[in-house]
Amino acid sequence: MEHEHFNLKSEKEDLDPQEMLRVIFDYAAKIANERVLDNLLLLMADMGREMIVSDRCTVWLLDTTKNELWSKVAHGLDEIRIPSTAGLVGYAVTYDKAVFIDDAYTNEEYKTYLISGALRTDQQTGYRTKALMVIPFRNSQGEIMGAYQAINKLTAGKQFSDKDMEYLTLASSYAGKSLESVLLTNEIEETQKELIIRMGEIGESRSKETGNHVKRVAEYSYLLALGLGMSQEEAELLRMASPMHDIGKVGIPDSILNKPGKLTDDEFKIMQNHTLVGYNLLKNSNRSILKTAAIVAHEHHEKWNGRGYPRGISGDAIHILGRITALADVFDALGSERVYKKAWELDRILELFKEERGQHFDPQLVDVFFEQLPNILRIREEFSDTALEDLTDK
Repeated sequence: MEHEHFNLKSEKEDLDPQEMLRVIFDYAAKIANERVLDNLLLLMADMGREMIVSDRCTVWLLDTTKNELWSKVAHGLDEIRIPSTAGLVGYAVTYDKAVFIDDAYTNEEYKTYLISGALRTDQQTGYRTKALMVIPFRNSQGEIMGAYQAINKLTAGKQFSDKDMEYLTLASSYAGKSLESVLLTNEIEETQKELIIRMGEIGESRSKETGNHVKRVAEYSYLLALGLGMSQEEAELLRMASPMHDIGKVGIPDSILNKPGKLTDDEFKIMQNHTLVGYNLLKNSNRSILKTAAIVAHEHHEKWNGRGYPRGISGDAIHILGRITALADVFDALGSERVYKKAWELDRILELFKEERGQHFDPQLVDVFFEQLPNILRIREEFSDTALEDLTDK
């Protein structure tokens, strides 16, 4: 993560010991509480920049699966990726060596790496790289995770000192430990997400749904939640939980789940029980993901007008998470081919949604759906099925 200040003419002073302690303690508190990787990278870059009074500071991470180094320049922007051996940062990581350069344009020792890295970037941006430091950092097993890169000292001398190297080495050591913790947390969360997707697929596969159905419903639900103004955290929670909306189908007999024709009234009553089975499977968990999934499983067949099931509740009495998943689920079911029907054309689905605004669906949610339609269609294309699906939700 890179932080930039472009006014190199404004000279600054090195931090005195009291200021240095303030910077370290301020950032240590923020970093200790941060669990979002992008935010953590930004905090670490800012900490390094302030500690050594540099113009730019970038935290690079090593992706060993792709043999690349990557970072981001700011929130919301695409990440930057380079080969793991490219430029001065690639050299430092490859050879496990800290690098200290006074002037990138006159340095001969690392000329090849500078030409492929900093000097090449200068040509593209018009920026002037002078002083430069790169320091690798490691995880608790001693494996290199990435590197700090600092460019251009903002003090009168415009050169980094041995003390700066010491401070940035300290920051790098702290970075490795903090990043390892967050990356482990991210790995656990990704594992949880995958398990939830797989659990959702169990319910769907018993009625011969495809795995992509639960993925599409999850992504649609996420978009709709954001469109309604829910927080990023709430929307992400729904995206993780919604794949289990039909987990209760594990308790429904195959003869009913996979019946190609119309269900009898008695069969339909049994089918409706999948909402209660799913709810009862999940409701006693203290985990936020599973508690959210319990709500979704219970209420995704309720209707705004009170004619849904299992409880026949209406309007705002239906949890917003159930209302969102209901719309996402119906949209995907109608647009998918089944053993007893062809996939509906998009125009037919959209016309139905207009008719069901305030009937089956929350009217505000239908409005958000149409606002998000281009993104929803993009997701439908991205996660399209490679084979025909046989049976939709009953």
